[in-house]
Amino acid sequence: MTPQIEIAEEEMEERFVLASGPGGQNVNKVATAVQLRFDAARSPSLPGEVLARLVKLAGRRMTQDGVLVLVAQRFRSQERNRADARERLAELIRLAAIAPKRRVPTRPTGASKRRRLQAKAIRGTVKQQRQRPGED
Repeated sequence: MTPQIEIAEEEMEERFVLASGPGGQNVNKVATAVQLRFDAARSPSLPGEVLARLVKLAGRRMTQDGVLVLVAQRFRSQERNRADARERLAELIRLAAIAPKRRVPTRPTGASKRRRLQAKAIRGTVKQQRQRPGED
């Protein structure tokens, strides 16, 4: 997956199911779609912070028990769907392994504060000029 994270074959479970979509008569006879299940919550390969980011990235593909379920049925062959599911899992873990950059808080410059106050003053005078004249 990444240089630091390596997932063993035993941690992944693959089931082959009937695929929907095109495929002719083959689609009714051969289970070409792959359902890849990876128990991320109990995986010794994933550090805690990577797991937390993976849960966020996976969204609805993650069960409440912490099992990531990926279904691949893009291709007509079982082997290509299997490779596709594994590549998608690897990509998700690669994305989760990247730590987000910490935001450095900034302060507005003096010039930007002056411009903002000047714009407010101009806007205020425009609004005042729209009012009905007083009964002086």
